[in-house]
Amino acid sequence: MPQISKRAENMPASPVRKLVPFATQAKQRGMKVYHLNIGQPDIKTPETAMEAIRNIDLTVLEYALSEGNIEYRNALVTYYHSLGFTDLTPNNFIVTNGGSEALNFAISTLCDDGDEVIIPEPYYANYNGFANTFRVNVVAVPSTIDTGFALPSIEEFEKKITPRTKAIIICNPGNPTGYLYSLEELKKLAEIALKHDIVIISDEVYREYVYDGHQQISMLEFTELKDHCIIIDSESKRYSMCGARIGCMITRSQKIHDAAMLFAQARLSPVLLGQIAATAAHENDQEYIRNVREEYTHRRNVLVDLLNGIPGVICPKPKGAFYCVAELPVDDTEKFAQWLLEVYSNNNETIMVAPAGGFYSDPELGKKQVRIAYVLKEEDLRRSVELLKDALEKYRISFNL
Repeated sequence: MPQISKRAENMPASPVRKLVPFATQAKQRGMKVYHLNIGQPDIKTPETAMEAIRNIDLTVLEYALSEGNIEYRNALVTYYHSLGFTDLTPNNFIVTNGGSEALNFAISTLCDDGDEVIIPEPYYANYNGFANTFRVNVVAVPSTIDTGFALPSIEEFEKKITPRTKAIIICNPGNPTGYLYSLEELKKLAEIALKHDIVIISDEVYREYVYDGHQQISMLEFTELKDHCIIIDSESKRYSMCGARIGCMITRSQKIHDAAMLFAQARLSPVLLGQIAATAAHENDQEYIRNVREEYTHRRNVLVDLLNGIPGVICPKPKGAFYCVAELPVDDTEKFAQWLLEVYSNNNETIMVAPAGGFYSDPELGKKQVRIAYVLKEEDLRRSVELLKDALEKYRISFNL
Protein backbone atom coordinates (compact mmCIF):
# COMPACT_ATOMS: atom_id res chain seq x y z
CA MET A 1 0.00 0.00 0.00
CA PRO A 2 1.56 3.36 -1.01
CA GLN A 3 2.23 5.97 1.67
CA ILE A 4 -0.15 8.93 1.71
CA SER A 5 1.47 12.33 2.12
CA LYS A 6 1.25 14.25 5.38
CA ARG A 7 -0.19 17.07 3.31
CA ALA A 8 -3.11 14.86 2.27
CA GLU A 9 -3.58 13.47 5.78
CA ASN A 10 -3.74 16.99 7.22
CA MET A 11 -6.05 18.41 4.54
CA PRO A 12 -9.32 19.42 6.24
CA ALA A 13 -12.57 18.07 4.83
CA SER A 14 -14.97 20.56 3.29
CA PRO A 15 -17.84 21.32 5.68
CA VAL A 16 -19.94 22.07 2.60
CA ARG A 17 -19.26 18.87 0.67
CA LYS A 18 -18.23 16.14 3.10
CA LEU A 19 -21.83 15.12 3.81
CA VAL A 20 -22.60 14.74 0.09
CA PRO A 21 -22.40 10.91 0.23
CA PHE A 22 -25.18 10.91 2.83
CA ALA A 23 -27.27 13.23 0.65
CA THR A 24 -26.68 10.94 -2.33
CA GLN A 25 -27.82 7.93 -0.33
CA ALA A 26 -30.93 9.83 0.83
CA LYS A 27 -31.82 10.63 -2.78
CA GLN A 28 -31.29 7.00 -3.76
CA ARG A 29 -33.89 6.12 -1.11
CA GLY A 30 -36.30 8.45 -2.89
CA MET A 31 -35.89 11.45 -0.57
CA LYS A 32 -36.12 15.03 -1.78
CA VAL A 33 -33.20 17.00 -0.33
CA TYR A 34 -33.31 20.81 -0.11
CA HIS A 35 -29.71 21.96 -0.47
CA LEU A 36 -29.05 24.80 1.95
CA ASN A 37 -25.43 23.74 2.31
CA ILE A 38 -23.83 25.15 -0.83
CA GLY A 39 -23.71 28.51 -2.57
CA GLN A 40 -25.12 27.23 -5.85
CA PRO A 41 -27.81 29.72 -6.86
CA ASP A 42 -30.94 28.64 -8.71
CA ILE A 43 -30.88 32.04 -10.45
CA LYS A 44 -30.63 31.75 -14.23
CA THR A 45 -27.26 32.54 -15.80
CA PRO A 46 -27.45 35.65 -18.05
CA GLU A 47 -28.88 34.76 -21.44
CA THR A 48 -26.00 36.55 -23.15
CA ALA A 49 -23.61 34.03 -21.60
CA MET A 50 -25.74 31.06 -22.61
CA GLU A 51 -26.11 32.37 -26.16
CA ALA A 52 -22.35 32.84 -26.42
CA ILE A 53 -21.84 29.17 -25.54
CA ARG A 54 -24.54 27.99 -27.94
CA ASN A 55 -23.10 30.03 -30.79
CA ILE A 56 -19.40 29.24 -30.44
CA ASP A 57 -17.84 29.17 -33.88
CA LEU A 58 -14.60 27.29 -33.25
CA THR A 59 -13.06 24.26 -34.91
CA VAL A 60 -10.44 23.78 -32.18
CA LEU A 61 -10.84 24.28 -28.42
CA GLU A 62 -7.30 25.55 -27.99
CA TYR A 63 -5.35 26.69 -24.96
CA ALA A 64 -6.16 30.15 -23.68
CA LEU A 65 -3.34 32.52 -22.78
CA SER A 66 -1.97 31.71 -19.32
CA GLU A 67 -2.93 35.19 -18.12
CA GLY A 68 -6.35 34.89 -19.79
CA ASN A 69 -7.46 35.86 -23.25
CA ILE A 70 -7.40 39.55 -24.07
CA GLU A 71 -11.12 39.71 -24.93
CA TYR A 72 -12.08 38.64 -21.43
CA ARG A 73 -9.45 40.77 -19.70
CA ASN A 74 -10.72 43.76 -21.67
CA ALA A 75 -14.23 42.99 -20.41
CA LEU A 76 -12.85 42.94 -16.86
CA VAL A 77 -11.11 46.26 -17.41
CA THR A 78 -14.37 47.81 -18.62
CA TYR A 79 -16.18 46.41 -15.58
CA TYR A 80 -13.59 47.72 -13.12
CA HIS A 81 -13.48 51.10 -14.84
CA SER A 82 -17.25 51.31 -14.25
CA LEU A 83 -16.50 50.86 -10.54
CA GLY A 84 -14.11 53.82 -10.68
CA PHE A 85 -10.77 52.02 -10.94
CA THR A 86 -9.79 53.61 -14.21
CA ASP A 87 -6.04 53.03 -13.77
CA LEU A 88 -6.40 49.27 -14.23
CA THR A 89 -5.30 47.69 -17.52
CA PRO A 90 -5.43 44.10 -18.81
CA ASN A 91 -1.95 43.63 -17.35
CA ASN A 92 -3.33 43.94 -13.81
CA PHE A 93 -5.43 40.78 -14.24
CA ILE A 94 -4.57 37.09 -14.20
CA VAL A 95 -7.57 34.98 -15.19
CA THR A 96 -7.98 31.85 -13.08
CA ASN A 97 -10.05 28.69 -12.90
CA GLY A 98 -12.48 30.16 -10.39
CA GLY A 99 -11.72 32.37 -7.43
CA SER A 100 -10.25 29.30 -5.74
CA GLU A 101 -7.28 29.18 -8.08
CA ALA A 102 -6.78 32.92 -7.63
CA LEU A 103 -6.53 32.34 -3.86
CA ASN A 104 -4.08 29.52 -4.44
CA PHE A 105 -1.93 31.76 -6.64
CA ALA A 106 -2.02 34.54 -4.03
CA ILE A 107 -1.01 32.33 -1.11
CA SER A 108 1.65 30.43 -3.03
CA THR A 109 3.10 33.70 -4.37
CA LEU A 110 3.42 35.30 -0.94
CA CYS A 111 4.10 32.46 1.48
CA ASP A 112 6.74 29.83 2.22
CA ASP A 113 6.43 26.78 4.48
CA GLY A 114 5.69 27.87 8.04
CA ASP A 115 4.58 31.40 7.15
CA GLU A 116 1.33 32.79 8.52
CA VAL A 117 -1.83 34.42 7.23
CA ILE A 118 -4.27 36.19 9.55
CA ILE A 119 -7.98 35.62 8.89
CA PRO A 120 -11.06 36.79 10.81
CA GLU A 121 -13.28 33.83 11.67
CA PRO A 122 -15.63 32.23 10.95
CA TYR A 123 -14.09 32.19 7.48
CA TYR A 124 -14.62 30.52 4.12
CA ALA A 125 -13.48 27.00 4.94
CA ASN A 126 -11.26 26.62 1.89
CA TYR A 127 -8.98 29.42 3.11
CA ASN A 128 -7.79 26.91 5.68
CA GLY A 129 -7.56 24.17 3.07
CA PHE A 130 -5.57 26.31 0.64
CA ALA A 131 -3.20 27.45 3.39
CA ASN A 132 -2.75 23.86 4.53
CA THR A 133 -1.82 22.79 1.00
CA PHE A 134 1.11 25.20 1.04
CA ARG A 135 2.03 24.48 4.68
CA VAL A 136 0.99 27.96 5.70
CA ASN A 137 -0.45 28.51 9.18
CA VAL A 138 -3.79 30.23 9.64
CA VAL A 139 -3.92 32.65 12.57
CA ALA A 140 -7.56 33.35 13.40
CA VAL A 141 -9.11 36.53 14.77
CA PRO A 142 -12.49 35.38 16.17
CA SER A 143 -15.86 37.09 16.00
CA THR A 144 -19.00 35.89 17.75
CA ILE A 145 -22.65 35.38 16.88
CA ASP A 146 -23.88 37.47 19.82
CA THR A 147 -22.43 40.60 18.17
CA GLY A 148 -23.76 39.63 14.73
CA PHE A 149 -20.21 38.57 13.85
CA ALA A 150 -19.04 42.16 14.06
CA LEU A 151 -15.35 42.39 13.33
CA PRO A 152 -13.15 42.51 16.43
CA SER A 153 -11.07 45.59 17.03
CA ILE A 154 -8.61 46.07 14.18
CA GLU A 155 -5.95 46.29 16.86
CA GLU A 156 -6.60 42.60 17.48
CA PHE A 157 -5.22 41.92 14.01
CA GLU A 158 -2.02 43.79 14.82
CA LYS A 159 -1.51 41.74 17.98
CA LYS A 160 -1.38 38.61 15.83
CA ILE A 161 1.38 39.85 13.51
CA THR A 162 4.74 38.09 13.80
CA PRO A 163 7.86 38.00 11.62
CA ARG A 164 6.23 35.05 9.76
CA THR A 165 3.05 36.98 8.88
CA LYS A 166 2.76 37.52 5.13
CA ALA A 167 -0.88 38.48 4.61
CA ILE A 168 -4.28 39.24 6.06
CA ILE A 169 -7.15 37.57 4.18
CA ILE A 170 -10.59 39.13 4.31
CA CYS A 171 -13.84 38.31 2.52
CA ASN A 172 -15.97 41.40 1.90
CA PRO A 173 -18.90 40.85 2.06
CA GLY A 174 -18.18 37.71 3.99
CA ASN A 175 -18.76 34.04 3.52
CA PRO A 176 -20.15 32.49 5.74
CA THR A 177 -21.56 35.36 7.82
CA GLY A 178 -22.51 38.06 5.29
CA TYR A 179 -20.48 40.60 7.27
CA LEU A 180 -19.74 43.85 5.42
CA TYR A 181 -16.59 45.82 6.25
CA SER A 182 -16.84 49.53 7.02
CA LEU A 183 -14.62 52.18 5.47
CA GLU A 184 -12.98 52.79 8.84
CA GLU A 185 -12.14 49.11 9.28
CA LEU A 186 -10.61 48.90 5.82
CA LYS A 187 -8.58 52.07 6.40
CA LYS A 188 -7.08 50.57 9.55
CA LEU A 189 -6.28 47.33 7.76
CA ALA A 190 -4.52 49.32 5.03
CA GLU A 191 -2.49 51.16 7.67
CA ILE A 192 -1.47 47.89 9.32
CA ALA A 193 -0.44 46.37 5.99
CA LEU A 194 1.82 49.31 5.18
CA LYS A 195 3.24 49.52 8.70
CA HIS A 196 4.21 45.84 8.78
CA ASP A 197 4.94 45.38 5.06
CA ILE A 198 2.33 42.65 4.57
CA VAL A 199 -0.33 42.12 1.90
CA ILE A 200 -4.10 42.38 2.16
CA ILE A 201 -5.78 39.61 0.15
CA SER A 202 -9.35 40.83 -0.30
CA ASP A 203 -11.87 38.27 -1.55
CA GLU A 204 -14.61 40.36 -3.16
CA VAL A 205 -16.55 37.77 -5.14
CA TYR A 206 -19.88 38.83 -3.56
CA ARG A 207 -19.32 42.53 -4.25
CA GLU A 208 -22.65 43.08 -6.04
CA TYR A 209 -24.80 41.46 -3.40
CA VAL A 210 -25.07 43.88 -0.49
CA TYR A 211 -28.38 45.02 0.96
CA ASP A 212 -30.36 47.72 2.74
CA GLY A 213 -28.69 50.56 0.87
CA HIS A 214 -25.17 49.59 1.92
CA GLN A 215 -22.24 49.73 -0.49
CA GLN A 216 -19.26 47.42 -0.69
CA ILE A 217 -15.91 49.22 -0.48
CA SER A 218 -13.08 47.56 -2.38
CA MET A 219 -9.50 47.48 -1.12
CA LEU A 220 -8.66 48.89 -4.56
CA GLU A 221 -9.83 52.24 -3.17
CA PHE A 222 -6.57 52.43 -1.22
CA THR A 223 -4.08 53.27 -3.95
CA GLU A 224 -1.32 53.51 -1.33
CA LEU A 225 -1.56 49.70 -1.20
CA LYS A 226 -0.23 49.41 -4.75
CA ASP A 227 2.38 46.85 -3.68
CA HIS A 228 0.42 45.43 -0.75
CA CYS A 229 -2.94 44.34 -2.14
CA ILE A 230 -4.39 41.42 -4.08
CA ILE A 231 -8.07 41.27 -5.07
CA ILE A 232 -9.81 37.94 -5.61
CA ASP A 233 -12.82 38.02 -7.94
CA SER A 234 -15.05 35.46 -9.62
CA GLU A 235 -17.97 35.27 -12.03
CA SER A 236 -19.47 32.26 -10.23
CA LYS A 237 -21.76 34.14 -7.85
CA ARG A 238 -22.04 37.43 -9.75
CA TYR A 239 -23.66 35.75 -12.77
CA SER A 240 -24.77 32.41 -11.29
CA MET A 241 -22.25 30.54 -13.43
CA CYS A 242 -20.35 28.46 -10.89
CA GLY A 243 -19.66 25.70 -13.40
CA ALA A 244 -17.86 28.06 -15.79
CA ARG A 245 -14.92 28.14 -13.34
CA ILE A 246 -13.78 31.64 -14.16
CA GLY A 247 -12.24 34.07 -11.68
CA CYS A 248 -9.29 36.39 -11.54
CA MET A 249 -6.49 37.72 -9.38
CA ILE A 250 -5.96 41.48 -9.55
CA THR A 251 -2.96 43.45 -8.34
CA ARG A 252 -1.27 46.75 -9.10
CA SER A 253 2.05 45.25 -7.98
CA GLN A 254 4.22 44.26 -10.93
CA LYS A 255 6.36 42.10 -8.63
CA ILE A 256 3.39 40.12 -7.32
CA HIS A 257 1.85 39.87 -10.79
CA ASP A 258 5.03 38.52 -12.38
CA ALA A 259 5.55 35.97 -9.61
CA ALA A 260 1.95 34.77 -9.82
CA MET A 261 2.28 34.42 -13.59
CA LEU A 262 4.82 31.66 -13.05
CA PHE A 263 2.10 29.60 -11.35
CA ALA A 264 -0.38 30.58 -14.07
CA GLN A 265 1.99 29.36 -16.76
CA ALA A 266 2.65 26.12 -14.88
CA ARG A 267 -1.05 25.25 -14.92
CA LEU A 268 -1.16 26.16 -18.64
CA SER A 269 -4.42 28.08 -19.06
CA PRO A 270 -7.80 29.02 -17.62
CA VAL A 271 -10.96 27.52 -19.11
CA LEU A 272 -11.56 28.82 -22.64
CA LEU A 273 -15.33 28.20 -22.75
CA GLY A 274 -15.77 29.85 -19.38
CA GLN A 275 -14.00 32.98 -20.59
CA ILE A 276 -16.26 33.15 -23.64
CA ALA A 277 -19.35 32.90 -21.42
CA ALA A 278 -18.02 35.40 -18.87
CA THR A 279 -17.10 37.94 -21.54
CA ALA A 280 -20.66 37.85 -22.85
CA ALA A 281 -22.15 38.02 -19.33
CA HIS A 282 -20.50 41.40 -18.80
CA GLU A 283 -22.49 42.92 -21.67
CA ASN A 284 -25.32 45.13 -20.36
CA ASP A 285 -25.29 43.38 -17.01
CA GLN A 286 -26.54 46.09 -14.64
CA GLU A 287 -30.23 45.24 -14.94
CA TYR A 288 -29.43 41.57 -14.32
CA ILE A 289 -27.43 42.35 -11.17
CA ARG A 290 -30.06 44.78 -9.88
CA ASN A 291 -32.83 42.18 -10.28
CA VAL A 292 -30.77 39.43 -8.63
CA ARG A 293 -29.88 41.73 -5.73
CA GLU A 294 -33.59 42.43 -5.15
CA GLU A 295 -34.33 38.71 -5.20
CA TYR A 296 -31.59 37.90 -2.70
CA THR A 297 -32.75 40.71 -0.44
CA HIS A 298 -36.23 39.19 -0.38
CA ARG A 299 -34.92 35.67 0.20
CA ARG A 300 -32.69 36.87 3.02
CA ASN A 301 -35.57 38.61 4.76
CA VAL A 302 -37.86 35.60 4.43
CA LEU A 303 -35.26 33.11 5.63
CA VAL A 304 -33.80 35.05 8.55
CA ASP A 305 -37.21 36.09 9.87
CA LEU A 306 -38.47 32.51 9.72
CA LEU A 307 -35.31 31.13 11.35
CA ASN A 308 -35.54 33.57 14.22
CA GLY A 309 -39.15 32.47 14.70
CA ILE A 310 -38.00 28.97 15.67
CA PRO A 311 -37.57 28.63 19.46
CA GLY A 312 -33.90 28.49 20.41
CA VAL A 313 -32.55 29.55 17.00
CA ILE A 314 -30.34 32.65 16.73
CA CYS A 315 -29.60 34.11 13.29
CA PRO A 316 -28.12 37.58 12.76
CA LYS A 317 -29.25 39.34 9.57
CA PRO A 318 -26.37 39.48 7.06
CA LYS A 319 -25.59 42.67 5.13
CA GLY A 320 -24.18 40.93 2.08
CA ALA A 321 -23.40 37.73 0.16
CA PHE A 322 -26.14 35.06 0.33
CA TYR A 323 -25.33 33.13 3.49
CA CYS A 324 -26.23 33.32 7.13
CA VAL A 325 -24.88 31.53 10.17
CA ALA A 326 -27.50 30.27 12.59
CA GLU A 327 -27.08 28.82 16.06
CA LEU A 328 -29.35 25.82 16.69
CA PRO A 329 -30.56 24.31 19.98
CA VAL A 330 -28.69 21.03 19.43
CA ASP A 331 -25.65 19.39 20.95
CA ASP A 332 -23.60 19.05 17.76
CA THR A 333 -24.58 20.31 14.30
CA GLU A 334 -22.21 17.82 12.67
CA LYS A 335 -24.24 14.99 14.17
CA PHE A 336 -27.52 16.80 13.51
CA ALA A 337 -26.70 17.44 9.83
CA GLN A 338 -25.88 13.77 9.28
CA TRP A 339 -29.04 12.70 11.15
CA LEU A 340 -31.09 14.92 8.82
CA LEU A 341 -29.83 12.91 5.84
CA GLU A 342 -29.72 9.43 7.37
CA VAL A 343 -32.75 9.32 9.66
CA TYR A 344 -35.09 12.28 9.36
CA SER A 345 -37.97 12.41 6.89
CA ASN A 346 -41.08 14.53 6.61
CA ASN A 347 -43.28 13.54 3.68
CA ASN A 348 -40.14 12.03 2.15
CA GLU A 349 -38.29 15.36 2.32
CA THR A 350 -35.30 16.65 4.27
CA ILE A 351 -32.70 19.42 4.21
CA MET A 352 -28.94 19.56 3.96
CA VAL A 353 -27.01 22.19 5.92
CA ALA A 354 -23.30 22.92 6.37
CA PRO A 355 -22.07 22.41 9.96
CA ALA A 356 -20.16 25.54 10.94
CA GLY A 357 -17.29 23.85 12.77
CA GLY A 358 -15.33 23.75 9.53
CA PHE A 359 -15.51 27.53 9.24
CA TYR A 360 -13.48 27.99 12.45
CA SER A 361 -9.88 27.24 13.37
CA ASP A 362 -11.28 25.54 16.47
CA PRO A 363 -14.32 23.46 15.37
CA GLU A 364 -15.74 23.63 18.90
CA LEU A 365 -16.57 27.31 18.29
CA GLY A 366 -19.04 26.33 15.57
CA LYS A 367 -20.32 23.16 17.19
CA LYS A 368 -23.88 24.49 17.54
CA GLN A 369 -23.93 26.56 14.34
CA VAL A 370 -24.71 25.93 10.68
CA ARG A 371 -24.20 27.95 7.54
CA ILE A 372 -27.32 28.26 5.41
CA ALA A 373 -27.28 29.57 1.84
CA TYR A 374 -30.40 31.43 0.68
CA VAL A 375 -29.92 30.45 -2.94
CA LEU A 376 -33.27 28.68 -3.31
CA LYS A 377 -36.56 30.27 -4.34
CA GLU A 378 -38.90 31.54 -1.62
CA GLU A 379 -41.21 28.51 -1.74
CA ASP A 380 -38.28 26.16 -1.17
CA LEU A 381 -36.84 28.31 1.62
CA ARG A 382 -40.17 28.36 3.44
CA ARG A 383 -40.50 24.59 3.14
CA SER A 384 -36.89 24.15 4.28
CA VAL A 385 -37.52 26.14 7.46
CA GLU A 386 -40.68 24.09 8.13
CA LEU A 387 -38.56 20.96 7.85
CA LEU A 388 -35.85 22.40 10.09
CA LYS A 389 -38.34 23.33 12.80
CA ASP A 390 -39.91 19.87 12.70
CA ALA A 391 -36.52 18.17 12.63
CA LEU A 392 -35.25 20.12 15.62
CA GLU A 393 -38.26 19.06 17.67
CA LYS A 394 -37.85 15.39 16.74
CA TYR A 395 -34.08 15.41 17.16
CA ARG A 396 -34.26 16.90 20.64
CA ILE A 397 -36.85 14.32 21.68
CA SER A 398 -34.81 11.46 20.20
CA PHE A 399 -31.64 12.52 22.06
CA ASN A 400 -33.31 13.90 25.23
CA LEU A 401 -31.96 17.41 24.69
